[in-house]
Amino acid sequence: MLTVDNLEVSSNGETILNGLDFIAEKGDLSVIMGPNGSGKSTFSKTLAGHPDYDDYDGSIKLNDREVSALSPGDRLEEGLMLGFQHPPKIEGVRIRRFLNDVLEKQDGYDNPETREEAISSAAEALGFSGAELDRGINDGFSGGERKRLELMQARLIEPDYLILDEPDSGIDVDSLDLISEQINYLHGRGTAIILITHYGDTLSNLKLNEVEVHVFKDGKIVKSGGSSLADEIEEKGFNRIYEECGCN
Repeated sequence: MLTVDNLEVSSNGETILNGLDFIAEKGDLSVIMGPNGSGKSTFSKTLAGHPDYDDYDGSIKLNDREVSALSPGDRLEEGLMLGFQHPPKIEGVRIRRFLNDVLEKQDGYDNPETREEAISSAAEALGFSGAELDRGINDGFSGGERKRLELMQARLIEPDYLILDEPDSGIDVDSLDLISEQINYLHGRGTAIILITHYGDTLSNLKLNEVEVHVFKDGKIVKSGGSSLADEIEEKGFNRIYEECGCN
């Protein structure tokens, strides 16, 4: 279980997250929605251990273990992975080599042939050619390709908890379809998905049995509900939702 209790995060003297509480269990599908500046990306980076947000008040526990002393790499090994809103380009590190190194740390991938089979299978699922795997990480990649590469990593790692920070922003329809397929795939295999998005219509591509939508405002959750809440936001906009819940 991922448990966030009374989380407060500040930057440059400004409070960004303000007494935020959140719970996700393995296999959950949680959707975080809110306008720009509501704290969504800060929340994701704080969970993952980004160094800009490692000084916080409150508690973040992963499987009853406080994670404040854990590095981002340690949190990943504990089963918590972040897919960035803007995945960076890393020069000099080839994708195939990087993925091979990632798999070497996973159980069941001691054999080089097994690792290569897994990489090839994931590349096919995410629409990457063999030639693209021999390029540097995100070298010349579009926004959609960068986000598909992060989903490819997640497919290989199969984390317990996967935070996706706006995977639907700045991408084309084909990439969105592939990303949605992989979210469905990972969720179907037991990964808890924490999906951060502006757009409720993104959910239409997902296989939703049970989803909990959380609406952010000023660094806290002000309203929660099922998938119908995302539909309301699409229809009315955030300001109307805030007015109706008395938190405007």
